[in-house]
Amino acid sequence: MFDERSAGIVLFRENSGKKHFLLLHYPSGHWDFIKGRIEKDETPKQAAIREAREETGITDIEFIDGFEEKIQYSYQYSGKAVRKEVVFFLASTNTKDVKISHEHLDHIWLEFEDALKKTTYQNAKNLLEKSKVLVFS
Repeated sequence: MFDERSAGIVLFRENSGKKHFLLLHYPSGHWDFIKGRIEKDETPKQAAIREAREETGITDIEFIDGFEEKIQYSYQYSGKAVRKEVVFFLASTNTKDVKISHEHLDHIWLEFEDALKKTTYQNAKNLLEKSKVLVFS
């Protein structure tokens, strides 16, 4: 049983024949993908779409079939261990302009190899690697 469930998106767009991935800079200092808590009566995909809208202003999202990856981790909050599960989807957009929310410090669109270097956590790097087959096929 998880204490917290979230959903997110590995989001990319095509620009001049190249694929660029969106990374967000979180206040804790790490670079990661769009993600946030699944609210009551919300499916994971609905949560991912809402989080994308709230965190980036992006609403034109097209999910790529065949990608649904779960990651699990624990963190400390107010001295208590929290077990978290996040389901990630892969999606494309035509939107370049990002309007980041107050929850983030910055954003960046990067090509695959640069995005792989920029992501902070290994689980994010693994998600990006798993997306490669579908994005570049």
